[in-house]
Amino acid sequence: MKKKTIWLIAVVMALSFVALLVLQVMYIEQMVKMKKEQFDESVNRSLYQASRNLELNETLRFLEKDINQAQRKLKEQGDSSYYTSFQKKTMTNKPSLMPKAMILRNDKSSLSAVSKSMQDMLKNRYVYQKALLDEVVYNMLYTASDRPLSERINFKLLDQDLRSEMMNNGINIPYHFTVSTRDGREIYRCPDYEPAGEEYTYSQLLFRNDPQSKMGIIKVHFPEMSSYIFSSVKFLIPSLFFSLVLLVTFIFTIFAVFRQKRYSEMRNDFINNMTHELKTPISSISLASQMLNDESVTKSPTMMKHLGGVIQDETKRLRFLVEKVLQMSMFDNKKTTFKKKELDLNDIVTDAAKSFNLRVEHTGGKIEVDLEAVDSTVYVDEVHFTNMVFNLMDNAVKYRNPEGPLNINVKTWNENDKLFFSIEDNGIGIKKENLKKIFEKFYRVHTGNVHDVKGFGLGLAYVKRVIDMHQGQVKVESTYGKGTKFTIQLPIITN
Repeated sequence: MKKKTIWLIAVVMALSFVALLVLQVMYIEQMVKMKKEQFDESVNRSLYQASRNLELNETLRFLEKDINQAQRKLKEQGDSSYYTSFQKKTMTNKPSLMPKAMILRNDKSSLSAVSKSMQDMLKNRYVYQKALLDEVVYNMLYTASDRPLSERINFKLLDQDLRSEMMNNGINIPYHFTVSTRDGREIYRCPDYEPAGEEYTYSQLLFRNDPQSKMGIIKVHFPEMSSYIFSSVKFLIPSLFFSLVLLVTFIFTIFAVFRQKRYSEMRNDFINNMTHELKTPISSISLASQMLNDESVTKSPTMMKHLGGVIQDETKRLRFLVEKVLQMSMFDNKKTTFKKKELDLNDIVTDAAKSFNLRVEHTGGKIEVDLEAVDSTVYVDEVHFTNMVFNLMDNAVKYRNPEGPLNINVKTWNENDKLFFSIEDNGIGIKKENLKKIFEKFYRVHTGNVHDVKGFGLGLAYVKRVIDMHQGQVKVESTYGKGTKFTIQLPIITN
């Protein structure tokens, strides 16, 4: 599949997942907003009804009290004479309440007297009730509001009304409330009051029909309001979570696809490089064998020695290339077993420098060895560790600057109970964007169409794997065009 097609699929799927997540989040926000509006409406309705009940209770108390007071006052002032006369008239005119058949037997004057008596009774009753009502209203308007709020309100009854009204409106969560005057002076606070949730406070006027200076304010807040509102949408949280899981899985899958594609490209490059690398020794061996079989070529001792040397060198080269591939294969399958023993790092570095001395001097440069490490004993596999050092030295030679002599500085030292050694060269260097990839298997820094440096991209991957399996660390520093420095950190053996 083409890279462009993979990117197209990835973008479409990513946009779809993002759109799905956005829609789910928007739906949850709308649900929360709707639940909050319903909660606000229920609370406000409950507060209004509780305040109304408070006013009705006060009205009932004053009605009972003022009716008794008005009756006593009217009797004391003698205005209750009409009530006494009404009782006497009803008693003296009791025969007028006989059945209609008996009334018709009386004369017309008796019927007229009864009618007049009923009219007087209704009139007197109306006057009495009107006077009583006027007295009650007067007392309520001009007496009730003069009392302080703390005396007008039964806070225990108010709390019961609040709880009852909220349960009637579907709200059954803890709440706290305070009662204060219009100017903000607090006169009551519920016993179990907690400040949590005060940012969402609901308020309602008490005694709305009183003068403003006599009104009260009740304020209510709910510590568990947020959890109560979000509990209505908690069933959507799993769907959002699984959508995120799918998105992460999709991203990981796309990442794996690109990684496999990159490995596939690197493997193809590896096959091409391997083919190119193997062609040279095979061609050399083939040419040498043809010359040996060609009867027209004089087989002098010098010629035979030369052809034998070519075949031997190219055979070693083939074996070295095959061993590199097999080594990486063994690492991948975790079949490699190290035969560790105690060695002196200074000796290993010195031997490697001697082996590459002629190749470096051929360029006009030199190898400098600085052995500062005192505790230089390491517990390593001799073959693999030596190959690792040789690979680093070989890279320094292969990636030298062709326009000048090659200088290599090899150094060992101790620091913080660790053993370090570094290999620094003045070669072509590595670009910053390639530094993080040079330890990957099959990776080779692109050099355009230049093929003067041969390899499979396995050398530094092998170095990194050997260092890791010896509980060490490797660090690379490089400036493009100026050179590269590899620093290895290893545990030491103290006697």
